[in-house]
Amino acid sequence: MNGLTEKQAREFHEQFKTSYTAFVAACVVAHVLVAAWKPWF
Repeated sequence: MNGLTEKQAREFHEQFKTSYTAFVAACVVAHVLVAAWKPWF
């Protein structure tokens, strides 16, 4: 359907999961740092 073989699709998905997890972790760290710097509650 998209031109990738099954193996290529699995490799892409594994890399995507790793990248997405790192991105979410960086966002969480940024939010924690901002909350510690300027708490709004």
